[in-house]
Amino acid sequence: MTFNTKEGVTIRIMVLEDYEKLKLFMKEEYFNAEPLCQSCGEDVHLQNEKENDAINLSMIAQGTSLLALDENDDGRIVGFVLAGAQVPEDVERNAKTVKTLTDNAWGRIFVILTKAEREANIFERYGVSNVLYSHITSVAASMRGKGLGSRLATTLMDLGRSQALPVMVAYCTSFYSARQKKALGMECIYSLDYADYTDDQGRVMFAPTVPNTTLRVMAIKL
Repeated sequence: MTFNTKEGVTIRIMVLEDYEKLKLFMKEEYFNAEPLCQSCGEDVHLQNEKENDAINLSMIAQGTSLLALDENDDGRIVGFVLAGAQVPEDVERNAKTVKTLTDNAWGRIFVILTKAEREANIFERYGVSNVLYSHITSVAASMRGKGLGSRLATTLMDLGRSQALPVMVAYCTSFYSARQKKALGMECIYSLDYADYTDDQGRVMFAPTVPNTTLRVMAIKL
């Protein structure tokens, strides 16, 4: 299903057959730009591939993820959103998964996101039994600053409304993604400064570059 085309870029629902090309795009564009992955000095795209693929494919299978394609460049992927419906049982399952993870960057990122997920307490906060969880949004470096990220987010909101999902939530690891979401009307319901997130020895776990100093959970009623 195609949602909209603007300035030669089409946004449509992602399908499972897109995943091979999506993984290449994520390796080249997402993992090199996301602050926690970028600052860790590890090849995060090679870590926990089986678990990561399972998470991503489960979202794509729901029909709630989006691709942005440049029609002027043979339909090249220039952006995407991985998103899916989430229920309280998912939060409980993630909390259990934390105890089984390897101590690598992928695992540490999963742990901090699970902490934010638990402490934001979105289901009780909004009194809902399901939400639309915007997991990853990424735009090609060549397309940044042109409003494509906002187009993807607003298209996802419309998709959530069409599926009667009452709230959309996004976990923003970068200053810029949180600022974009705020401009679209999303509110920050939880924040955690990376400088305050330490291990048992008091060592800071993540130190991305300024202004990416805080993890924020952004949400909006749909």
